Amino acid sequence: MKQLLALASILSVSSPLMAATSAKATQYEVAARYPVSGAGRWDLLAVDSAHHHLFVSRGDRVQVVDTTTGKEAGTIAGTDGVHGIAIGPDGHGYTTNGKSNSVTEFDLVTLQRVRDLPVNGKSPDAVLYDAVSHQLFVFNAKSNNASVLDTASGKEVATIAFDGNPELAVADGRGHIFLNTESNAHLVEIDAAAAKIVHDWKMDGCEEPSGIAMDTAHRRVFSTCQNKVLAVTNADNGRAVARVAIGEGPDGAAFDPATQSVLVPLGKTGTLDVVRVESGDRFRKVQSLPTQTSARTIILDDSDHRAYTVAAKFGPATAGEKRPPMIDGSFSVLVLAPKGK
Repeated sequence: MKQLLALASILSVSSPLMAATSAKATQYEVAARYPVSGAGRWDLLAVDSAHHHLFVSRGDRVQVVDTTTGKEAGTIAGTDGVHGIAIGPDGHGYTTNGKSNSVTEFDLVTLQRVRDLPVNGKSPDAVLYDAVSHQLFVFNAKSNNASVLDTASGKEVATIAFDGNPELAVADGRGHIFLNTESNAHLVEIDAAAAKIVHDWKMDGCEEPSGIAMDTAHRRVFSTCQNKVLAVTNADNGRAVARVAIGEGPDGAAFDPATQSVLVPLGKTGTLDVVRVESGDRFRKVQSLPTQTSARTIILDDSDHRAYTVAAKFGPATAGEKRPPMIDGSFSVLVLAPKGK
């Protein structure tokens, strides 16, 4: 009974009754669509604000789109099974190559490969560069661990083991990283410099968390859950702050402090759910913007407050196929922007 009362209290935090006292929420729109050529499924995105480049993982390569023109700016080839892309502060970027158990380092200006760095884990997926510890964290999907790389030497200097399957991660700017583990629905806190887990919290009421974002000012972590819930956790003590209803099929999240908005792309619903932060402990879904079915990952450009997702159209699945075929020429980038910006 105590657990039921506690969950009821958490759910009541996001009650629509709070709307009467909230400030006017920012509304978003699909400001543009950029076609991207070629075949191939996709996964995670990254943005390099300084060079106006959006990086899109496409299975065996990374395609680069100029965010000012929408035109393709180049391709980083030879990234077999690519999932994630991270932008470093030293003029280099990094891709995770799931099929070769490696990381490709590339030049952010020329987009040319610099070197390939092996990791000891299996199927590297999400990746994050921590600016405080100056280390690259590679989350290995099939070995349930993270490889910590020193970017100067290119060597793996530590390995962190998890009880569950690692998904996406976010840094708090203070030397700590927060990670969703999908298979057991935990939020893990990592001391980046020590490369050690300091907390491992169960997220009750959340199933298979994937996308993650953080309001660093209020110390709140947002995890997107497959049971159509956005879980909000206090980053300092692991307390469940709120559960906000969202649509179906999230695989990413972004938080923009300028608009106080959590952006959640929903691949199955085909919408972008916008959740406004009313205060440190109060949240309200203010918009479900129609985007496109399959648009499930997202990246925010902090420099202009525009976010990017990608989507494609699919034909009917044939007998024996696990997934329906992508329709040629249907893949595109969707630009998501605050209205009037």
